[in-house]
Amino acid sequence: MILRFLRAYINRRILITIRNFIRFILSTLGTLYNFSAMSKPSSSSDSDLPQPPPFDPKQPSLPISYPIKTLEDLEARSYFNSFHYPFNIALPSSSSSSSPLPNRRRLLVCHDMAGGYLDDKWVQGGTNPDAYAIWHWHLIDVFVYFSHSLVTLPPPCWTNTAHRHGVKVLGTFITEWDEGRAACDVLLSTKESAQMYAERLAELAINLGFDGWLINMEVNLGRGQIPNLKEFVNHLSSLMHSSVPGSLVLWYDSVTVDGDLNWQDQLNDYNKPFFDICDGIFVNYTWKEDYPSLSAAVAGDRRFDVYMGIDVFGRNTYGGGQWNVNAALDVLRKDDVSAAIFAPGWVYETKQPPDFETANNSWWDLVEKSWGVLRKYPGVLPFYTNFDQGRGYHFSKDGDLVSDATWCNISCQGFQPYLNFSDATNPIQALIDLKESSYSGGGNITFKGSLEENAYFEKKIFEAEFLLSELPIHLTYSVKSDANSLLGLKLGFASTNNKREYILLASQPLNNYSGKFIKAVIKNGNKGPSPGWVVNEGTIAMNGYTLAEVHAVCHRSDSPLNKMRWQYSPDVSDGTPASTSDYLAILGHVSIQTSEYKPDFPVTSLWQVDAKYMKWMLGPQGSKILSLQISWELKEGKNYQFRSYNVYLVKSSKQEGTSSTLDHVKEYLGVAQVKCYYVSDLKVPSGTYSLKFIIQVCGDDGTSQELDESPYYELEVEGPQISITM
Repeated sequence: MILRFLRAYINRRILITIRNFIRFILSTLGTLYNFSAMSKPSSSSDSDLPQPPPFDPKQPSLPISYPIKTLEDLEARSYFNSFHYPFNIALPSSSSSSSPLPNRRRLLVCHDMAGGYLDDKWVQGGTNPDAYAIWHWHLIDVFVYFSHSLVTLPPPCWTNTAHRHGVKVLGTFITEWDEGRAACDVLLSTKESAQMYAERLAELAINLGFDGWLINMEVNLGRGQIPNLKEFVNHLSSLMHSSVPGSLVLWYDSVTVDGDLNWQDQLNDYNKPFFDICDGIFVNYTWKEDYPSLSAAVAGDRRFDVYMGIDVFGRNTYGGGQWNVNAALDVLRKDDVSAAIFAPGWVYETKQPPDFETANNSWWDLVEKSWGVLRKYPGVLPFYTNFDQGRGYHFSKDGDLVSDATWCNISCQGFQPYLNFSDATNPIQALIDLKESSYSGGGNITFKGSLEENAYFEKKIFEAEFLLSELPIHLTYSVKSDANSLLGLKLGFASTNNKREYILLASQPLNNYSGKFIKAVIKNGNKGPSPGWVVNEGTIAMNGYTLAEVHAVCHRSDSPLNKMRWQYSPDVSDGTPASTSDYLAILGHVSIQTSEYKPDFPVTSLWQVDAKYMKWMLGPQGSKILSLQISWELKEGKNYQFRSYNVYLVKSSKQEGTSSTLDHVKEYLGVAQVKCYYVSDLKVPSGTYSLKFIIQVCGDDGTSQELDESPYYELEVEGPQISITM
């Protein structure tokens, strides 16, 4: 805690000295305490206190992500024998995340927060609706998950959502302090050992589905160890490049070619030999104003592979970090080199006012305005987003509320909209409101404010690169709104000479603004499956054009009936008539597909569903407690890839006093991104005779298999069962 407080004010060299001193004091005090404790009889109350069992990765439990802390475990490949390993495999990379990095300056984000593995460690999701998340992926090219463990493996939730947005994900290999020096003595003892440990790291990245490594050797080394260190970096780079398209190995500016732990704060002759054998360098964050240009000169035609560090906590970093992060970014933009933002979670950790959502958007606004480079989302159809941030206060499916429990799971993030640069003077404010209704998942875009009768407001929500063919595209979007608050979509199409044409998709015409569009597709929306939601759709043909922009358009209804209904409808909050200028509309989802696209889900008979690690225990009042792992696979010869699987439960029981059975409602348990799900401590009420676990298959296009047609596993519940493990 003390070191966390000091980090904003003390540079790294001083911090190391302080930490070593504190460790010496704590070690001395611990020795004195143990000596004193040995001379006193043990307290019965102390010895009787239950101690939590040590973490055993081989034992079934709620799946978590965790690091590898020793070279012994890395060498032994013990991670692959863990119960948790199959749950930590990320979804296959998108084509954009496996492509080479763009030939321009780039933005790397290094996530370092309180040791890592917090809410994000729960692979199947946690319960904190206020968990930390990143949703400004359109600014980011590379994401690094960082902790101070030897081998930091990115939780799959980060890899899944980063890849969805076309961002590469790296783990971290770090050696520091005395333990790190001892590890290096083993790792670098021979050329063969250096190669072997590089192979272990490459194997982890390949099997878990992330894109490479940040190598941070924060220890003093002997000159004789440097050749094997180079072999380690070079071999790891070669292995990653040959196995994972678009993979990266980055070197952190720490130890020099002389073996000294001496941060250079620039690319120069002391660290360039490492830069030359990998994909780039993460330069330490205490650089001076002229260091970026000097580094660019040394890098030559690889200037974009130089990532100049910026510590958001502001530890001796150029410009001071925090709310002045743009000062450093301005210099890097001028010198045309890449940036590495370290610990953007500062906004969250320090509880910047007024709230995390607002402060985080404001902080990233600074980044966007200064950096000026926006990535366009993957240009592959179908495209679907429900604006989910991967956390929330409820969970919906096609407009129906399936769970009112709080939750967090970054894997569930949909494509995130461009909502920066919010201007308080705008008549309409656009925001992600996690407490408002959701059409799917837990997110939305809420548009609220004031809009006069003939006024018009639009907000860009996406930039894209969807090259259109002869086939028309079919768009659907869901809206929930007040009586005469209407919401349409304005689509921007770019021709081969980059001329822009705009088409409006709406449920009612905008007669006063027809000059803004070459065409308006007007169709009355269909009432959605859930009350309040309207699903709008339209088909557009623009052969040879690229769909480049999507805007939300807020406008008023021209219908006199709607105006009258709005004028005399009471406001739900205080019973007074609502103002005719008040505006509220919620955008639930946007889907874009080719007109001939049809989802394809395998029939139930093509799936093999099994259960294992089954454990029963007796619960209160005749109930039972069940834990088990459900796994499903397509039978041999079938090859499908799906985004996720919703898991539901149906409990069947006998109606009291009769022989008839009673099927309970389908209870939503959670979501899996892999083909397995662990059910922990499920309470099975007395009288339940069977449990049916339904696996609802979900596609990238937002569609999902009907529950009655989904694969399932059915389990009979018979008699009292205690601690039976299968």
